[in-house]
Amino acid sequence: MAGKVVVIGAGIGGLVSAALLAARGCDVTVVEKEAQVGGKARRLEVDGAAIDAGPTVFTLREVFEDVFRACGGSLSESLSVRPAHIIARHAWDTHKRLDLFADPLRSEEAIGVFAGAKAAQSYRNFREEARRIYNILDDSLLRQSKVFWPLPLMRRIGLFHFGDLAAIRPYESLWKALGEHFDDPRLRQLFGRYTTYCGSSPFSAPATLMLIAHVEAKGVWLIDGGMSALAEALLELAERNGARFRLGEGVASIEADARGTSGVILDNGERIAADAVLCNADPAALASGRFGEAASRAVGRTQSARRSLSALVWLAHAKTEGFPLSRHNVMFSRDYPAEFRELSRGSQITDPSVYICAQDRAADLAEGTAPPPGRERFQVIVNAPANGDRHDFTQKELDQCTRSMTRSLARCGLELEADFPHRLVTPADFDALFPSTG
Repeated sequence: MAGKVVVIGAGIGGLVSAALLAARGCDVTVVEKEAQVGGKARRLEVDGAAIDAGPTVFTLREVFEDVFRACGGSLSESLSVRPAHIIARHAWDTHKRLDLFADPLRSEEAIGVFAGAKAAQSYRNFREEARRIYNILDDSLLRQSKVFWPLPLMRRIGLFHFGDLAAIRPYESLWKALGEHFDDPRLRQLFGRYTTYCGSSPFSAPATLMLIAHVEAKGVWLIDGGMSALAEALLELAERNGARFRLGEGVASIEADARGTSGVILDNGERIAADAVLCNADPAALASGRFGEAASRAVGRTQSARRSLSALVWLAHAKTEGFPLSRHNVMFSRDYPAEFRELSRGSQITDPSVYICAQDRAADLAEGTAPPPGRERFQVIVNAPANGDRHDFTQKELDQCTRSMTRSLARCGLELEADFPHRLVTPADFDALFPSTG
């Protein structure tokens, strides 16, 4: 493939596409409205500390190794990446904690201590089913650039492989499938959380998503410098292959007609000619006309009721007491179904489960590791409805959300200092950054 390509958006997808296309000989220009690359994989400053404000869990390292190799680079030479020995630390109150480990046998042992021998055997069976689903879908879906459900996927799996087609369980909810594996509701809650990685509810998302458990079992990695360092490494990889970047410039419209695309018009009126345009924005931004009427016909509209979940994200620089944090930690609510009922009504969660990434902590095996001196950098996430284009939070609401979050942490034994320095990112902030998503 050769020709002129414009990539709109320098998120991870846009960066990878730009690097691969440039390596194949295309004349690539990337246009990004923000001043830095990375999209959601960005850093924001709070109290003088740069805090990762987007994704924090790096998995499927081999996919990125393949990308760097295809572009004449090396992931290990471009980034410092090391394994996390503890995948995540989970808590339900001050006396009920469970670690999952990179070593699945250690996880099995920990689950046995936590919930009994039957639960350990159930985890072994669950892990095997997650592995099978992953293996069925790895080549047929996960590594494909485009999949329409169900016939093309069925052809890739094999029309006569009825056992495999049934094994991916696309028409059952994950929550139902977890009920078949685990009697202990806390373990259903723990493994149901994986659906929120892609903004879904375990009560409505397909059981297929249990494959995420196998993805994490294959390895969770820590990148020195955080996910934004991955974005910078991909920028350098793309530039070495000749891609050009226009940062801080937005695209007003995509030129398109019956023959295809012919270029883009920037917000300042400049035209960039292109034989192809790759849009790394949310598809809803195309459908809503954010890039012009002609481009809006490229994808169908998404009803707001079918949007993925949003989040409230606290970027905090704070001192803590109590709970022995690892890098990745989850403090669960007492009533998981109630959380998702509130979300489905468009309400904020009154008793939320909380994810907290302690960005200055190791993910090692020493639970008693002393915290770093002084304040630490945290990213704290609570699920929220995707109504950022319809609802602006009042200060009273923001304060209430912060109190609900800190109550959940305190129930599990973690105390944050009073009036801790933080920045709270809301669904409205996400909608401003990523238009038409809510």
